[in-house]
Amino acid sequence: MTPENPSAIEARTPTETFHALIRGVSAGPRSELADLYADVCDVVHPFHPARAPALRSREELRAHFALPADAPKIERTPVDVRVHETADPEVVVGEFAYDCLLVNTGVRYRVPCVFIMRVRDGLIVESRDYIDHVAHVRASASAERA
Repeated sequence: MTPENPSAIEARTPTETFHALIRGVSAGPRSELADLYADVCDVVHPFHPARAPALRSREELRAHFALPADAPKIERTPVDVRVHETADPEVVVGEFAYDCLLVNTGVRYRVPCVFIMRVRDGLIVESRDYIDHVAHVRASASAERA
């Protein structure tokens, strides 16, 4: 809140928003992750093996972050986090990895990520999320072989 307007909520900076996102993915609650995004946004995963379509709204992101009841339980811890601010004050580049644990099998693996995010008024309006999605598949496959 600001002294001039006690009812106003101060917007997060792009760096704070990035950290809130990666913490939320790892610690939850996942149901609140979509609230980090603008109502209308543009989020793509260029390395997704299935070439998933862009997510264009907060509601699409809410569905994206919802996990089916039978989804494998994965614990994620963000590590090696570096945030690079850019000449554009709305844009940050976040480099990091998730150290993951497939809880039901004990298999551990690492997923490297780079997010290029545009944040306006504390909300993500655009993001290019470069994630090694295949790392999840390799870990699941190695767990099945074990």
